[in-house]
Amino acid sequence: MVNLKIIIDEELRKRFREARASGNEYLDVISGDIHKQLAFKHRMPSCCHAMREMMKTGDIIIEAPLKGDGATLKIRYFL
Repeated sequence: MVNLKIIIDEELRKRFREARASGNEYLDVISGDIHKQLAFKHRMPSCCHAMREMMKTGDIIIEAPLKGDGATLKIRYFL
């Protein structure tokens, strides 16, 4: 069985590296973008949970769907 959390974490870490290399202080990530990039089908809750678990002190949720997990979850990760 494929561990979705590991796949999502790797994608997030890749984006963090690229943002740091570009000199950015933070990176905004939208769950729908991750879901689409990884070509998932019906895995939005897994994306949202993995994104929340990747948050560190100081990171913020900019936008959250009313039901909690959805394509519009947006998190600002400070690098």
